[in-house]
Amino acid sequence: MDMKFWQKQEPGKPLFPDVEWNKPERRDQAGKLGIIGGNKLGFLAVAESYQESLKTGVGEARVLLPDALKKNVPANMTDVLFAPTNQSGSLANEALTETLALGRWADVLLLCGDAGRNSQTAIVYEELIKKSEIPVVLTRDAIDLVQNSFQEILDNPHVVFIASLTQVQKIFRAIFYPKMITFSIQLSQLVEALHKFTITYPVTICVFHADNLIIAHSGEVITQKWDTPM
Repeated sequence: MDMKFWQKQEPGKPLFPDVEWNKPERRDQAGKLGIIGGNKLGFLAVAESYQESLKTGVGEARVLLPDALKKNVPANMTDVLFAPTNQSGSLANEALTETLALGRWADVLLLCGDAGRNSQTAIVYEELIKKSEIPVVLTRDAIDLVQNSFQEILDNPHVVFIASLTQVQKIFRAIFYPKMITFSIQLSQLVEALHKFTITYPVTICVFHADNLIIAHSGEVITQKWDTPM
């Protein structure tokens, strides 16, 4: 098969050199990130995402947590909003208003996990993702939380999955996609599967397999060796 859609990032030879030169030098031009996650049992993923985003140059980062966590927020998290909590300590149905408001403020949304397994929270996430008109990135257990809604959210071209191979398997299975993803799959076979999948569904998938970081979008696939990052 002709695999012109597959580009390999080599060390020292950036595929997109303009990206490096076009990074904003001023923080007020570096974009706004909205981070959603956490439940009453913890919000480590949220705290780490907040700190790392500021460290790596985002202009502003704002966090939305269940209000059950009001007393637990550390002083170094300075831009935090709270939304209604359900009995399990996760975001309640009523939190949809706050999540949509954060989406209107932000340039990118990150659903970073530690969200719990509550069905109300799953509905909030599903509605937010379906309505989002900005990039919305799902990772860790945030992906698992919406697994019953994959068919509804895969048509949104703003959706980005940063997934494990197991989660990619679940996405394929949920929509009865005719390709079996296994842990022994060859890199080239996975690249081809993601190429075809992202032609059909306009989402972006980022996954790690066979010591490679793989990113697929609109049928184009980029891989990079994990031990030789740019």
